[in-house]
Amino acid sequence: MAKGFFTQAACILLSRPATLDELEALLGDFRIAKRIEGAENDDMGGPSFTIEFLPKVNGYLSVDVQNRRWPDHMGDAKSETTLFGAWSMGHFGPFAFPGGLERAAQQSWSWPDAKAVPDQHRAFIRVRSSYIFGARDEDPVLPQGYDPLGELVFVTRVSRALLRHAAALAYFNPNGETLRNEAGVAEALDDERADAPPPLEIWTNVRLFNPGNGWLLMDTVGNAQLDRPDCEACFPREDYEPGEVDNFLRNVSLYLIQQGEVIDDGDTVDGPRAERWRARRLEKSLWTPPRPTLRFFPDGAQLPVEMAG
Repeated sequence: MAKGFFTQAACILLSRPATLDELEALLGDFRIAKRIEGAENDDMGGPSFTIEFLPKVNGYLSVDVQNRRWPDHMGDAKSETTLFGAWSMGHFGPFAFPGGLERAAQQSWSWPDAKAVPDQHRAFIRVRSSYIFGARDEDPVLPQGYDPLGELVFVTRVSRALLRHAAALAYFNPNGETLRNEAGVAEALDDERADAPPPLEIWTNVRLFNPGNGWLLMDTVGNAQLDRPDCEACFPREDYEPGEVDNFLRNVSLYLIQQGEVIDDGDTVDGPRAERWRARRLEKSLWTPPRPTLRFFPDGAQLPVEMAG
């Protein structure tokens, strides 16, 4: 999937259903353009508010109430056609993939309590950005000068306000498979220094996998929100600490966001232990969700066949 009708998305997982009146009380810092009391199909959109973001280029956010659990399986093409169709069109996030909430809970390294959230939640709020609410067929999906970083910051600020709901359990980013509590989101957003790096940790996850072949795999998920590829790192289990590889992947992601896609297939970059790591551009990731990646490994190392791509 790619950015289309919706360009960013975030969710607030709740312990009980919410009402529009409750949400409206939390959205006082934002300009509400429309209130929609009901909807024909919750998969496409429940009772909602439309919030102004960049109205001059038709930029708005939809904040809708979903008084059900997050449908992590994303529907069956034959028996749940509406849910499946909504997912395939990006209504649950342009890069959301089945099982994302489960994976986010399993790989929540900075907030261990997140593992209990999927079972605890009973409802959720969706926050989704778009530039084609009411647009004409010839209007662009993305405006000229589109700024994914500024857009994602705004979506997260709206999400932070909604985290003050009495039933809020967690912020869930389905595109980056991250879970954070209110304190974690607030801490990430409160650094207002001009030179502060963007808070990638609340938008994108760094995950660790052990395929059982003497090597480990770490990857990012969610860089596509900022129009950049995700990164993978393959390395011998006994030679490197996962923490140093985590820092490496974060630094490479930040470099790509700031400089553009300047790392080509076969390039080498400084990696853990001040060693050179080689990059490969691949269309198929090693782990779910399926997506293109930049795969890194220590230069000169012989990758296991299943990691070679």
